[in-house]
Amino acid sequence: MWLLDLGNTRLKLAWAEAAGLGPVSALAHGEPDFEARLARLLASRPAAPACLASVAPAGVRLRVEAVLHSLGIVPRRAETRAECAGVRIAYADPARLGVDRFLGLLAARRRGGDWLVASFGSALTLDLLDARGCHRGGLIGIAEQHQRAALVERFPALQRGLGEPAVAWATDTADAVAAGARRQALGFVMAAWDDACAELGHPPRLLLGGGDALRHADALRRRLGAEVELSEGLVLEGLAVFAGLA
Repeated sequence: MWLLDLGNTRLKLAWAEAAGLGPVSALAHGEPDFEARLARLLASRPAAPACLASVAPAGVRLRVEAVLHSLGIVPRRAETRAECAGVRIAYADPARLGVDRFLGLLAARRRGGDWLVASFGSALTLDLLDARGCHRGGLIGIAEQHQRAALVERFPALQRGLGEPAVAWATDTADAVAAGARRQALGFVMAAWDDACAELGHPPRLLLGGGDALRHADALRRRLGAEVELSEGLVLEGLAVFAGLA
C-alpha cells in the first residue's frame, strides 16, 4: 500500500507492508514537475492501494488525488478519530485536531510509554501522550523560519540576510535574528517538556518529526538530558497504523 502524507509544502510518500515502511520520498508540490514525478513513483506499483493524509489546501489535495485517479487508484482518506489503535484524543471535537498530529500520536502509541511528540514542520506542534494512550492535549507554535520572516517583515531594519542560528551570542543583526528564532523554538519545546514532567509526575521521552527535527535534536538532548527519538516519516508511521499495516 502507498502511504501519502501531504503537508503544506511537501508530499512524503512510502510503500508500506506489514513488515514496515520502505524508503521515504519527498516531493515539493510547488515544483512545476510535481505531478509527473509523483506519477512516476506511483506507477512503480501498478494498481496499488493508497491511504492519504492531508493538511494541505484543498486545491493541492485535489491535484494529488487526480494523479492517483489517473493511475486507477482511489485513495482512502485518513481522518482524526476520538479513539483509534489505543489512543484517546483530548479534543472534544476530533475534527479540530489536525490529522498529522493525530497520526503522530498513533506512531508514539505504537512505541509504548509516555511521549511528548514534537513536529517541526510549517508549524511547530506539541502533543503529550501518556502510557495508557491518553492524549493530554497539545500546543501549536510558530516554526523557526516563520519567526524570522515575521520579525523582519514587521521590522525591516532587521533584514540583514539569513544569519547563523547556531551561535551562542550573536555579534551582528543577521545572526541575532537567526539565533533568536532558534532559541524561541527550543524554548517552546523545553517549557512544554517541563510542564509534561509536572503533568505526568516523571519525564516523558521526546519523539521528533517534521523536516526541521534533525537540527533541533542534539540541542534538546543536551539541554533536557531527555531521551530523544527522531522519525523521518512520523506521520507515515501513524498512517500505517491507521491503515492496519502496523
